[in-house]
Amino acid sequence: MKDKKIAVVILNWNGAKLLEQFLPSVISFSDEAQIYVADNASKDESIAVLKTKFPSVKIIQNVANYGFAKGYNEALQHVEEDYYALVNSDIEVTQYWLTPILSIFENQPEIGIIQPKILDFNRKNFFEFAGAAGGFIDNLGYPYCRGRIFDEIEEDKGQYDDETEIFWASGCCLFIRSEDFWRQNGFDERFFAHQEEIDLCWRAFNLGYKIKYTSKSVVYHVGGATLKEGNPMKTFLNFRNSLLMLTKNLPKS
Repeated sequence: MKDKKIAVVILNWNGAKLLEQFLPSVISFSDEAQIYVADNASKDESIAVLKTKFPSVKIIQNVANYGFAKGYNEALQHVEEDYYALVNSDIEVTQYWLTPILSIFENQPEIGIIQPKILDFNRKNFFEFAGAAGGFIDNLGYPYCRGRIFDEIEEDKGQYDDETEIFWASGCCLFIRSEDFWRQNGFDERFFAHQEEIDLCWRAFNLGYKIKYTSKSVVYHVGGATLKEGNPMKTFLNFRNSLLMLTKNLPKS
């Protein structure tokens, strides 16, 4: 029986150290939420850490490492709350981070997906590469964000302290209504990881939903904690998935 409207669902793979470091902030500042860790068949001490140090967290154990897309699709079948907060294991959240999100969902029914302000955990006055202040896509199909130009990251000087419509929200911290997630059959599992959130947002946009960024909710992201920059698999997934996303979602004529 659910007694909270929002579920914070953290996908984990061999991230015991990240859970120990970052779960405390999520637990401290998420009274409105039920917290879950969806584990992708970790081989490290993740499950033991959760059971011994974080007993309030519900554990969902996937039977294999399904990656980001299928990992969430499998896990979210066991989550009953009305809203999903899909949060990376290397995210530090801040006090009242859920309050503006719940307000938007409950007062703006046209909004299907929301992204908070994403700052760099290691340089907290700078934006973080993955999402920054909200994502867009140019006429050549290249995804970009407010807060960074290619690899150049902007300092947060309040220039994006707003609430505005965006085209895509970062998967490192993405909020979506559960009914909207399943109306689209969740993430496209062919993506495995990388850009599946842009695909999800694009499909939501094509169905008439709006995606919003709000600076009133702030999180700090380490970035690259699972697959480091330059990892061959990461490069492959980014190039392959960008082409798959375009062929799927662009008009056919």
